[in-house]
Amino acid sequence: MSITARETRPPEGGVKVGLVLAPLMLGALTYGVLGSVVVPALPLLQQDLHTNESGATWLLTAYFLAAAAATAVVGRLGDMFGKRRMLLIVLCVMAVGQLVCAVSDSLAPEIAGRALQGLAGGLFPLAIGIIRDEFPRERVAAGIGAVTATIGIGAVGIILPGLLLPRLSWHWLFWIPLVITLVTFAGTWLLVRESPVRPGGRINWFTTLLLVAGVTAVVLGISEGGTWGWSSGGTLGLLAGGVAVCVLWGFAEAASGNPLINVRLMRLRGVWTTNVVAFLFGAGMYAAFAVYPIFAQSAEFGYHATILACGLYCLPMSLPSIVVSPFAGRLADRIGATVTLVLGTLIAAAGFGYMAAWHAHPYDMMISLGLMGLGFSIAFPTLMTVCVHSVPAENVAETTGMNTVVRMIGGAIGTQVAAAVISGVPGEAGFTVAFLILAAFAVVAALAALFVSTRN
Repeated sequence: MSITARETRPPEGGVKVGLVLAPLMLGALTYGVLGSVVVPALPLLQQDLHTNESGATWLLTAYFLAAAAATAVVGRLGDMFGKRRMLLIVLCVMAVGQLVCAVSDSLAPEIAGRALQGLAGGLFPLAIGIIRDEFPRERVAAGIGAVTATIGIGAVGIILPGLLLPRLSWHWLFWIPLVITLVTFAGTWLLVRESPVRPGGRINWFTTLLLVAGVTAVVLGISEGGTWGWSSGGTLGLLAGGVAVCVLWGFAEAASGNPLINVRLMRLRGVWTTNVVAFLFGAGMYAAFAVYPIFAQSAEFGYHATILACGLYCLPMSLPSIVVSPFAGRLADRIGATVTLVLGTLIAAAGFGYMAAWHAHPYDMMISLGLMGLGFSIAFPTLMTVCVHSVPAENVAETTGMNTVVRMIGGAIGTQVAAAVISGVPGEAGFTVAFLILAAFAVVAALAALFVSTRN
């Protein structure tokens, strides 16, 4: 029988908690790999799929759009029908998307497959909800830190193209995540039990459609603005129309007796502040995934790096998460969540600023990404822990889902803004401005983090 509040349970044994955590971490690994694996291979994919740069970029944009639009729905469905059940369904759809990309040789199916893979965004709020429901309270922060660290480890997927493509076709970039996804499915089926925290309800498909349409229009307007012209009717119409639809969505959700996302929770300080920070995190972090590899592979302004060398240069951004993320909760307990968030975001800002000032050698890029990885490894687990403990147990999945949606929207927007700057500002200066914009995202995130509090 489902309940609407967290049960009081005896602490689980270390082995039991570890068994539950294992498939969640493996799913997070898949999520991290899918988010990064195509980045260094975009020039090759552009050539083999017979498309232009804009078409190839949609392999990233479709992933972010689907993740942003679907994550809130998946989180809500997890609250309604069970987090374990929805996690299994998400894994199945992801596997289909990976299979489509693995067997296709044209752009449209690849974009469709990447959109299906975007459902990986739903893994994170579902995993956090399961950790909140199943783990003793004193181990929740460590569990979230472990899942977050594994996402960072998954970012090493950025070196897979360099290792595989000299010997195998790019289709293996999707076969390998497919195998991981299937193993994750089996582990979830065998080791994760269904959560008793299940408020029930039903999906408001009207507000869901508004959310999808609004976000899609805004990101499409930003992605095509450089091609169509920022003052063109098409660009302005998409941007204005998308914002208007998003505002309408907010009012519709607030007035609905059956909201997709309880926007009234945004009144809680611990919720709206973490969402602002999450948006800025996504804008800086995901845009960096695109800007740094493009610069490294540039023969004119960058290092003329091979795909493998580019992946190795990017590796320092994921290494800090292996060591730091699991201990971020302890740091927040010692010095406070607000101070931890500000510290992490300022370190990331310093990394971006370093690259804007010094980028003549590959080690400059590695230092920059190392600082970025360190900063986000400190800040991100703390952000999610604050978000989890700011709402009742029955609202955890939808709240963390919304936080992930906001971060993905920030990623889609930040990536397209950075790409527009690189295209619009000629020469090396375009990259310098892009790095400064990433630093600005992190600095504003630090300012927003000053208002974060777990007391609502």
